[in-house]
Order: sequence, then C-alpha cells, then structure tokens
Amino acid sequence: MNTQDVLSYLQNLQAKIVEAVELVDGKNFLQDSWQRPEGGGGTSCLLEEGNVFERAGVGFSHVLGNKLPPSASAAHPEAAGRAWEAMGVSLVFHPRNPYIPTVHMNVRFFVAKAPNEAEEDIWWFGGGMDLTPYYGFEEDAEHFHRTNKTALDAFDPAYYPKFKKECDEYFYLKHRQEPRGIGGIFYDDFNELGFERSFAFHRAVGDSFLQAYLPIVQRRKDTPYGERERDFQAYRRGRYVEFNLVYDRGTLFGLQSNGRTESILLSMPPIVKWRYDWKPEVGSPESKLYTDFLIEKDWL
Repeated sequence: MNTQDVLSYLQNLQAKIVEAVELVDGKNFLQDSWQRPEGGGGTSCLLEEGNVFERAGVGFSHVLGNKLPPSASAAHPEAAGRAWEAMGVSLVFHPRNPYIPTVHMNVRFFVAKAPNEAEEDIWWFGGGMDLTPYYGFEEDAEHFHRTNKTALDAFDPAYYPKFKKECDEYFYLKHRQEPRGIGGIFYDDFNELGFERSFAFHRAVGDSFLQAYLPIVQRRKDTPYGERERDFQAYRRGRYVEFNLVYDRGTLFGLQSNGRTESILLSMPPIVKWRYDWKPEVGSPESKLYTDFLIEKDWL
C-alpha cells in the first residue's frame, strides 16, 4: 500500500479541477495553504463572486492525528484509539444562475495505523458526487447519472445501483423527509478490491467529475433568470446548509478533529434564506422540483 501515490493523485486532481473551472468562469481561484498544529495541512482553493460561480471551493487536505475522532470510529470500533492519517479532495460549487445545479464531490482515503507489528493498518476509500438542482431537467439528471454509471461499470455493474442507493439514503434530510437533490453515487469503507484495484476505482470516480458536471454548466449558464428564481435558489440552499451542519460526516469529522474551520465550511453557500412553512404554488416551476425531482427515481 502506497499512501504517497494517493497523495499525489489527490493533489493533481485538485489542480486539474481548479484549472478547468477557471476556464469556464473566467476568474481565478484564491489559493490558501495552511498547516494543522496536530499534524498535516492542506490547500483551500476558493472562487468567490465569479462570473458563473457565486462560490466554488475545492479543498485538499492531508491531516494526521493520534486518536481517531468519534465520527470515524463509529463505523470502525476496531480502529478506536489508533493513530490515523486522512487525505482527500472535497468540492462544492454554488452557481449564480439558478438553472445550474449545485454540485458536491468528495474523494478521500483513510488509514488507522497498526499499534504494533502483529496487527495491520486498517484503510479504506470513500467518496462520491451528488447533484442539487433548483430547477430540474431530466437530461441533466440522466447525463450526471450516466457518467457515474460508466465510471463504475468498468469495475462491477453491481456498483452503480448499490452506490446510487447509498447516495439516496445518505443525502436525505430526515427532519424534512426529503432528499437533498437528485443524488449520484456515494461509497464509504471501500477496500474490497484490494489496495491497487480499490485505488483505481477511486480514481475512476474522481476523474469522471468534470465530465459529469461541466456539460450541464455549459448547457444552462446562459439561461435568463430573474429575482423569483434567485429567491427560490436561496430558499433551497437552506436545505444544503441544514444537511451539512446536521448530517455531513466530513463536516463533523473536520470539526471533531480540530480541523481548520474556514476550510471545513468552504461548502456553505454565500446567500441563503429561510422562510416559515413556505410551500411552492401548485403547478409552478418551483413545485416541479418537489414533484418530479426530489423523489426516489431511476434516472437511467
């Protein structure tokens, strides 16, 4: 197992995505490198007030610790108390135009170190991507899911339906009884193919992100919109904030492991609204999001 290969891949992936998004937006990312007192560090790349993206964050982190935080050891009681190493790339893009969906992608690698030579390191990959539209389009949903499926089919045709289901279950706001968006794929604790093949699987996911998302951006970025659409976008972004602060494992892990708050909360949208018990007008374009898109559905 070579953690250095994973590290190099993740740093290159961050650079590749930043470069591609700068070409689309026309504005450059701010790059902010940081060190963590307990060990490790990272680079947060942030684009704010861009031409296409109101806020886009692509974070790389490589952090180390002496004792696994509760959010990580809950699924791995055998790893509790071990020294650990975590690395990953996490991104969230919040577009200005409400017809472009928000997107999230995360690819990470985790090692709980063996306490002695008689035992082995415990390691796993995790990640995935999901799409959160404000005004849904079937062709966008199909394209996103088709790209996900193509990436996973090379390893096992059973993976896409399995990890789509995991995504649907994970990105679900239980207190609202509604999905965050139209899903995608999500996997955690993945090591079943052995290190080399599991890493190849992980790269296939990371490498397919730009193909899954940028064609949708190009298709929607010039769609005219007004105050009504912006208002609905800000209202729906509230759901995004609720999920990240209440359920998101990465956010919880970052905060529990004394991570860098600015980098952890990079995923937050810049403008958000909450309304008391608001409901969309029946038959309106806004109601279509609820009836046609925020539902359990096989998009392919």
